[in-house]
Amino acid sequence: MDFLFKQRSVIPGFGLALGFTILYLSLIVLIPLSGLLFKTATLSWEEFWGAVSSARVLASFRLTFGAALVAALVNGVFGLLVAWVLVRYPLPGKRMVDALIDLPFALPTAVAGITLAGLYSGNGWIGRYLEPLGIKVAYTPLGIMVALTFIGLPFVVRTVQPVLEDMEKEMEEAAACLGANRWQTFARVILPATTPALLTGFALAYARAIGEYGSVIFIAGNMPMVSEITPLLIITKLEQYDYAGATAIATVMLAFSFLILLSINLIQWWSRRHAER
Repeated sequence: MDFLFKQRSVIPGFGLALGFTILYLSLIVLIPLSGLLFKTATLSWEEFWGAVSSARVLASFRLTFGAALVAALVNGVFGLLVAWVLVRYPLPGKRMVDALIDLPFALPTAVAGITLAGLYSGNGWIGRYLEPLGIKVAYTPLGIMVALTFIGLPFVVRTVQPVLEDMEKEMEEAAACLGANRWQTFARVILPATTPALLTGFALAYARAIGEYGSVIFIAGNMPMVSEITPLLIITKLEQYDYAGATAIATVMLAFSFLILLSINLIQWWSRRHAER
């Protein structure tokens, strides 16, 4: 008679919905990733290590992860600043500025890459003033950082902005009444409250930058050992029918991406624990 007292699910059709969810995730995510891993598993350890440890591949790893890290750090600083200005100051045209933050989400990445390459090239609107100073942006690793910063900024702003909106101004006023200057108020009141969201935005921007392709190839120059990113190297190996080498490199990228996403989940878990306290 225990089945008479069995608690029913509040959500109607839970079993059917769960089945469709698993099927959808399997078709879109799990099966393609499994195919990648199975293809890589056909390589011996020596073949796999040789494919991912060549000088050209290591150079692309250093450039991809290094440029993504620098871009995410820049976005962490200026993303917090932009979010603070949008929340705290009544700017003219504030709605327009707020909408422009989401432009990298809507703009096709190839269009962004072409636009940035045109702006920062030697005869571009910005590049013509930088090159006489010895600063060459387009077709260099610096151009890659510019592109990755452009596409990663919304992740930090949109993650930090709701936290700042929920933060009560009375906390800052209380700190000022207790004798804290502006820097002390920022370091001891604002920054601790926004750190979990800021770390999440940083991790999201970093993960997005690692896999970026469209906006980078037009401004990078794509020179092997100099300005060749890892996603482009994977495409190159596929065009050369080196499927094993391409999947080996993609597996390394997948592992790093998984670690980054895991870190995001841990940061969110930590932020929830921090909020409960």
